[in-house]
Amino acid sequence: MKSTFKYIAGLILALTFITGCTQWPTEKQSISDLRPGISFKAQNIALLDGRVVLDGLDMGQAKDYQEGIAMMRVLPGPHMLNVTFNGQKLLDEKIFTSDGVNQTFLLQ
Repeated sequence: MKSTFKYIAGLILALTFITGCTQWPTEKQSISDLRPGISFKAQNIALLDGRVVLDGLDMGQAKDYQEGIAMMRVLPGPHMLNVTFNGQKLLDEKIFTSDGVNQTFLLQ
């Protein structure tokens, strides 16, 4: 009787140890951001200090949206994109953005 009890206790202890070392399955839910994105890269890093204007609104400096670091999320559709640095136009384009498409612009 004592050996049966020891056996059952040992079995319970072993099962507790084995199941304690594993994780229960989990479910992860997330929402993808499919809005179009705009980012910038430059041959000369100083050009990233240029001001970005999208549809007439000042959006900050290009370095705020540097490729690989951050992205400006915009609505899909046509936009006017301008970047100026020290009074010089680095970029002046009419662009069209689509859901799920990210565009990188080279400043030179």
